Amino acid sequence: MIDILRSEWTKLRSVRSTVWTLAATAVMMIGFGALLSAAVKNTADGPVELANALMASLSGAMFASLSIAALGVLVISGEYRTGGIRTSFMAVPRRLHLLAGKAVVFTVTSLVVCTLAAAGALAAGLAITQPAGLTPGEVVRSAVGAGLYLTACGLFGLALGTLVRHTPGALVAAIALIMVLPALVRQLPGQWGRTVAEHFTTNAGQLVMAGGGGGSSLSPWAGFGVYLAWIAVTAVAAGVLMRRRDA
Repeated sequence: MIDILRSEWTKLRSVRSTVWTLAATAVMMIGFGALLSAAVKNTADGPVELANALMASLSGAMFASLSIAALGVLVISGEYRTGGIRTSFMAVPRRLHLLAGKAVVFTVTSLVVCTLAAAGALAAGLAITQPAGLTPGEVVRSAVGAGLYLTACGLFGLALGTLVRHTPGALVAAIALIMVLPALVRQLPGQWGRTVAEHFTTNAGQLVMAGGGGGSSLSPWAGFGVYLAWIAVTAVAAGVLMRRRDA
């Protein structure tokens, strides 16, 4: 397994798109966080509430989630596009071991970069808004939560890329499940509609970033667990098809 991890790390860091995508993720996190924090500060009548300051600082996560999901898709779909996946399968006949190696390397890389980007966004945003009642523990929790959420979005992209095997199709699926459909299901009527919306992909997952809120019945970690369940189901389906289909 060590050889697989070493190989996947070499693949990931040697592709130019990896650096650019990770850089774009960090820029969007920090840039959007600073811009919205400045807007919140300028429109506030008095001191900015802590919850609003945290939300503004992490506002870039909506766009950063798409860029990191795109990287997750490319980690696997790029090999299908070039035909390199055949070589990978010849080197690692146990295909699920190959997929697990990709997931581990991607998870570690994404978690480090996204957590640092979230910390930078919080530092910039909170320096602008200067909310009352701020504690270091709250900042650390928000940064770690944002890093976990974005990494989960990347793993969702990786699972979808493995399932679809076609870059444009997997990207469309990721955009739909991460951004479009979560907004649409919020319009469903009645209590059943509210329950579906609360448990739908990123609607549940993003609770871990700012400690819940918004009237959700889910706690931050319960919401993140629901999101991980969506990803796990997708990953299991992708793994089954990966074993059965030809390269």
